[in-house]
Amino acid sequence: MQSLLMILDLVLSVVWFFVIAHVIMSWLISFQVLNVRQQFVAQIWYALNRLLEPMYAPIRRILPPMGGLDLAPLIVLLGIMVIRIVVSNNIGYM
Repeated sequence: MQSLLMILDLVLSVVWFFVIAHVIMSWLISFQVLNVRQQFVAQIWYALNRLLEPMYAPIRRILPPMGGLDLAPLIVLLGIMVIRIVVSNNIGYM
């Protein structure tokens, strides 16, 4: 059981990295540092959107419109932190 919790923690760490990369990349695209017309940038952006949109969509339906400010990544990061705290606290009991 402890191995499964450690694997879950690893998966959550990877998702955390993807969300952070998506947020930073969205800022760089917004400030025109990155150009989505470049094939490599477009492929990474498309892949990150395809991976993270299933997590963002339900949160965006619940949150009220914030005038261009997307808080869905923040909520996902907070959720990951909560799950990691619960997992790390319960690893010792297994």
